Amino acid sequence: MHDLPDTDFTQRFIFDDSDTRGELVSLERSYAEVLAKHPYPGPVAQLLGELMAAASLLVGSLKFDGLLVLQARSNGAVPLLMVECSSEREIRGLARYHEDQITDGATLRDLMPQDQSELVMTIDPTQGKRYQGIVELAGESLSDCFTNYFKQSEQLGTRFWLYADGSRARGVLLQQLPAERLKEEDERAASWQHITTLAHTLTAEELLSLDNETILHRLYHEEDVRLFDIQPLHFRCTCSRERSARALVSLGADDAEQLVKEHNGTVEIDCQFCNERYLFDATDVAQLFAGGGVDSPSGTRH
Repeated sequence: MHDLPDTDFTQRFIFDDSDTRGELVSLERSYAEVLAKHPYPGPVAQLLGELMAAASLLVGSLKFDGLLVLQARSNGAVPLLMVECSSEREIRGLARYHEDQITDGATLRDLMPQDQSELVMTIDPTQGKRYQGIVELAGESLSDCFTNYFKQSEQLGTRFWLYADGSRARGVLLQQLPAERLKEEDERAASWQHITTLAHTLTAEELLSLDNETILHRLYHEEDVRLFDIQPLHFRCTCSRERSARALVSLGADDAEQLVKEHNGTVEIDCQFCNERYLFDATDVAQLFAGGGVDSPSGTRH
């Protein structure tokens, strides 16, 4: 019996004659699971898929144990796009939008005006200090925005190509490495220009429909390129009844009990990522503050 084909993975490649690395990402199942949780309009689903692709590409290039969080925020029709991807390569995402402001074919700039938007990258390691970078969401596409983010925050050249169509999300990352093979600055710059110019010829249709080997051959058949093994990703939401209970406990006993009264005897805590619903009644809340834990007959409602 054969395993199901891998549909969600990143795959690294390097150029043997140039100080450049690359990464490709393909997302289908995890993208479908995120979209199944909320009825996103087409343009919102596309942007969310592109952000998921960006997070997947980045988590492989950041050497850390913990969580990477990407947020695009605006005062426009889409106030928030948010994706979390862990170092275990578990991914989830969500979007907030004003449905009456979404039109077919709307672009990033239609939905998230540049002068009222920002891109936030947070690295939350299991150990060590939390890092957060915030820049203007500058560019005509999310690909441009991430390229510009790294232009502002990194010394090494980094380029992104991100596409999604509601059923598949794909992306390519190219990044310069420290000078080793090409020591001369002019030669190094020419090599980077050559490699990125070829990548620019890749169309959205090609990236969304072709496999990685075909894409690399299409772009770089005259280069020495090595493609590494795939690294799987999958959707997973980290919400739980325990986490919801801790949120209630953080309110304090008086406020938690008041919430129960205000909501006719039952507090509902919904996960914004997956729509899971956790119910707590007066007995549950009393048990929490008595140190009795979070297990109770109230259970979980889907």
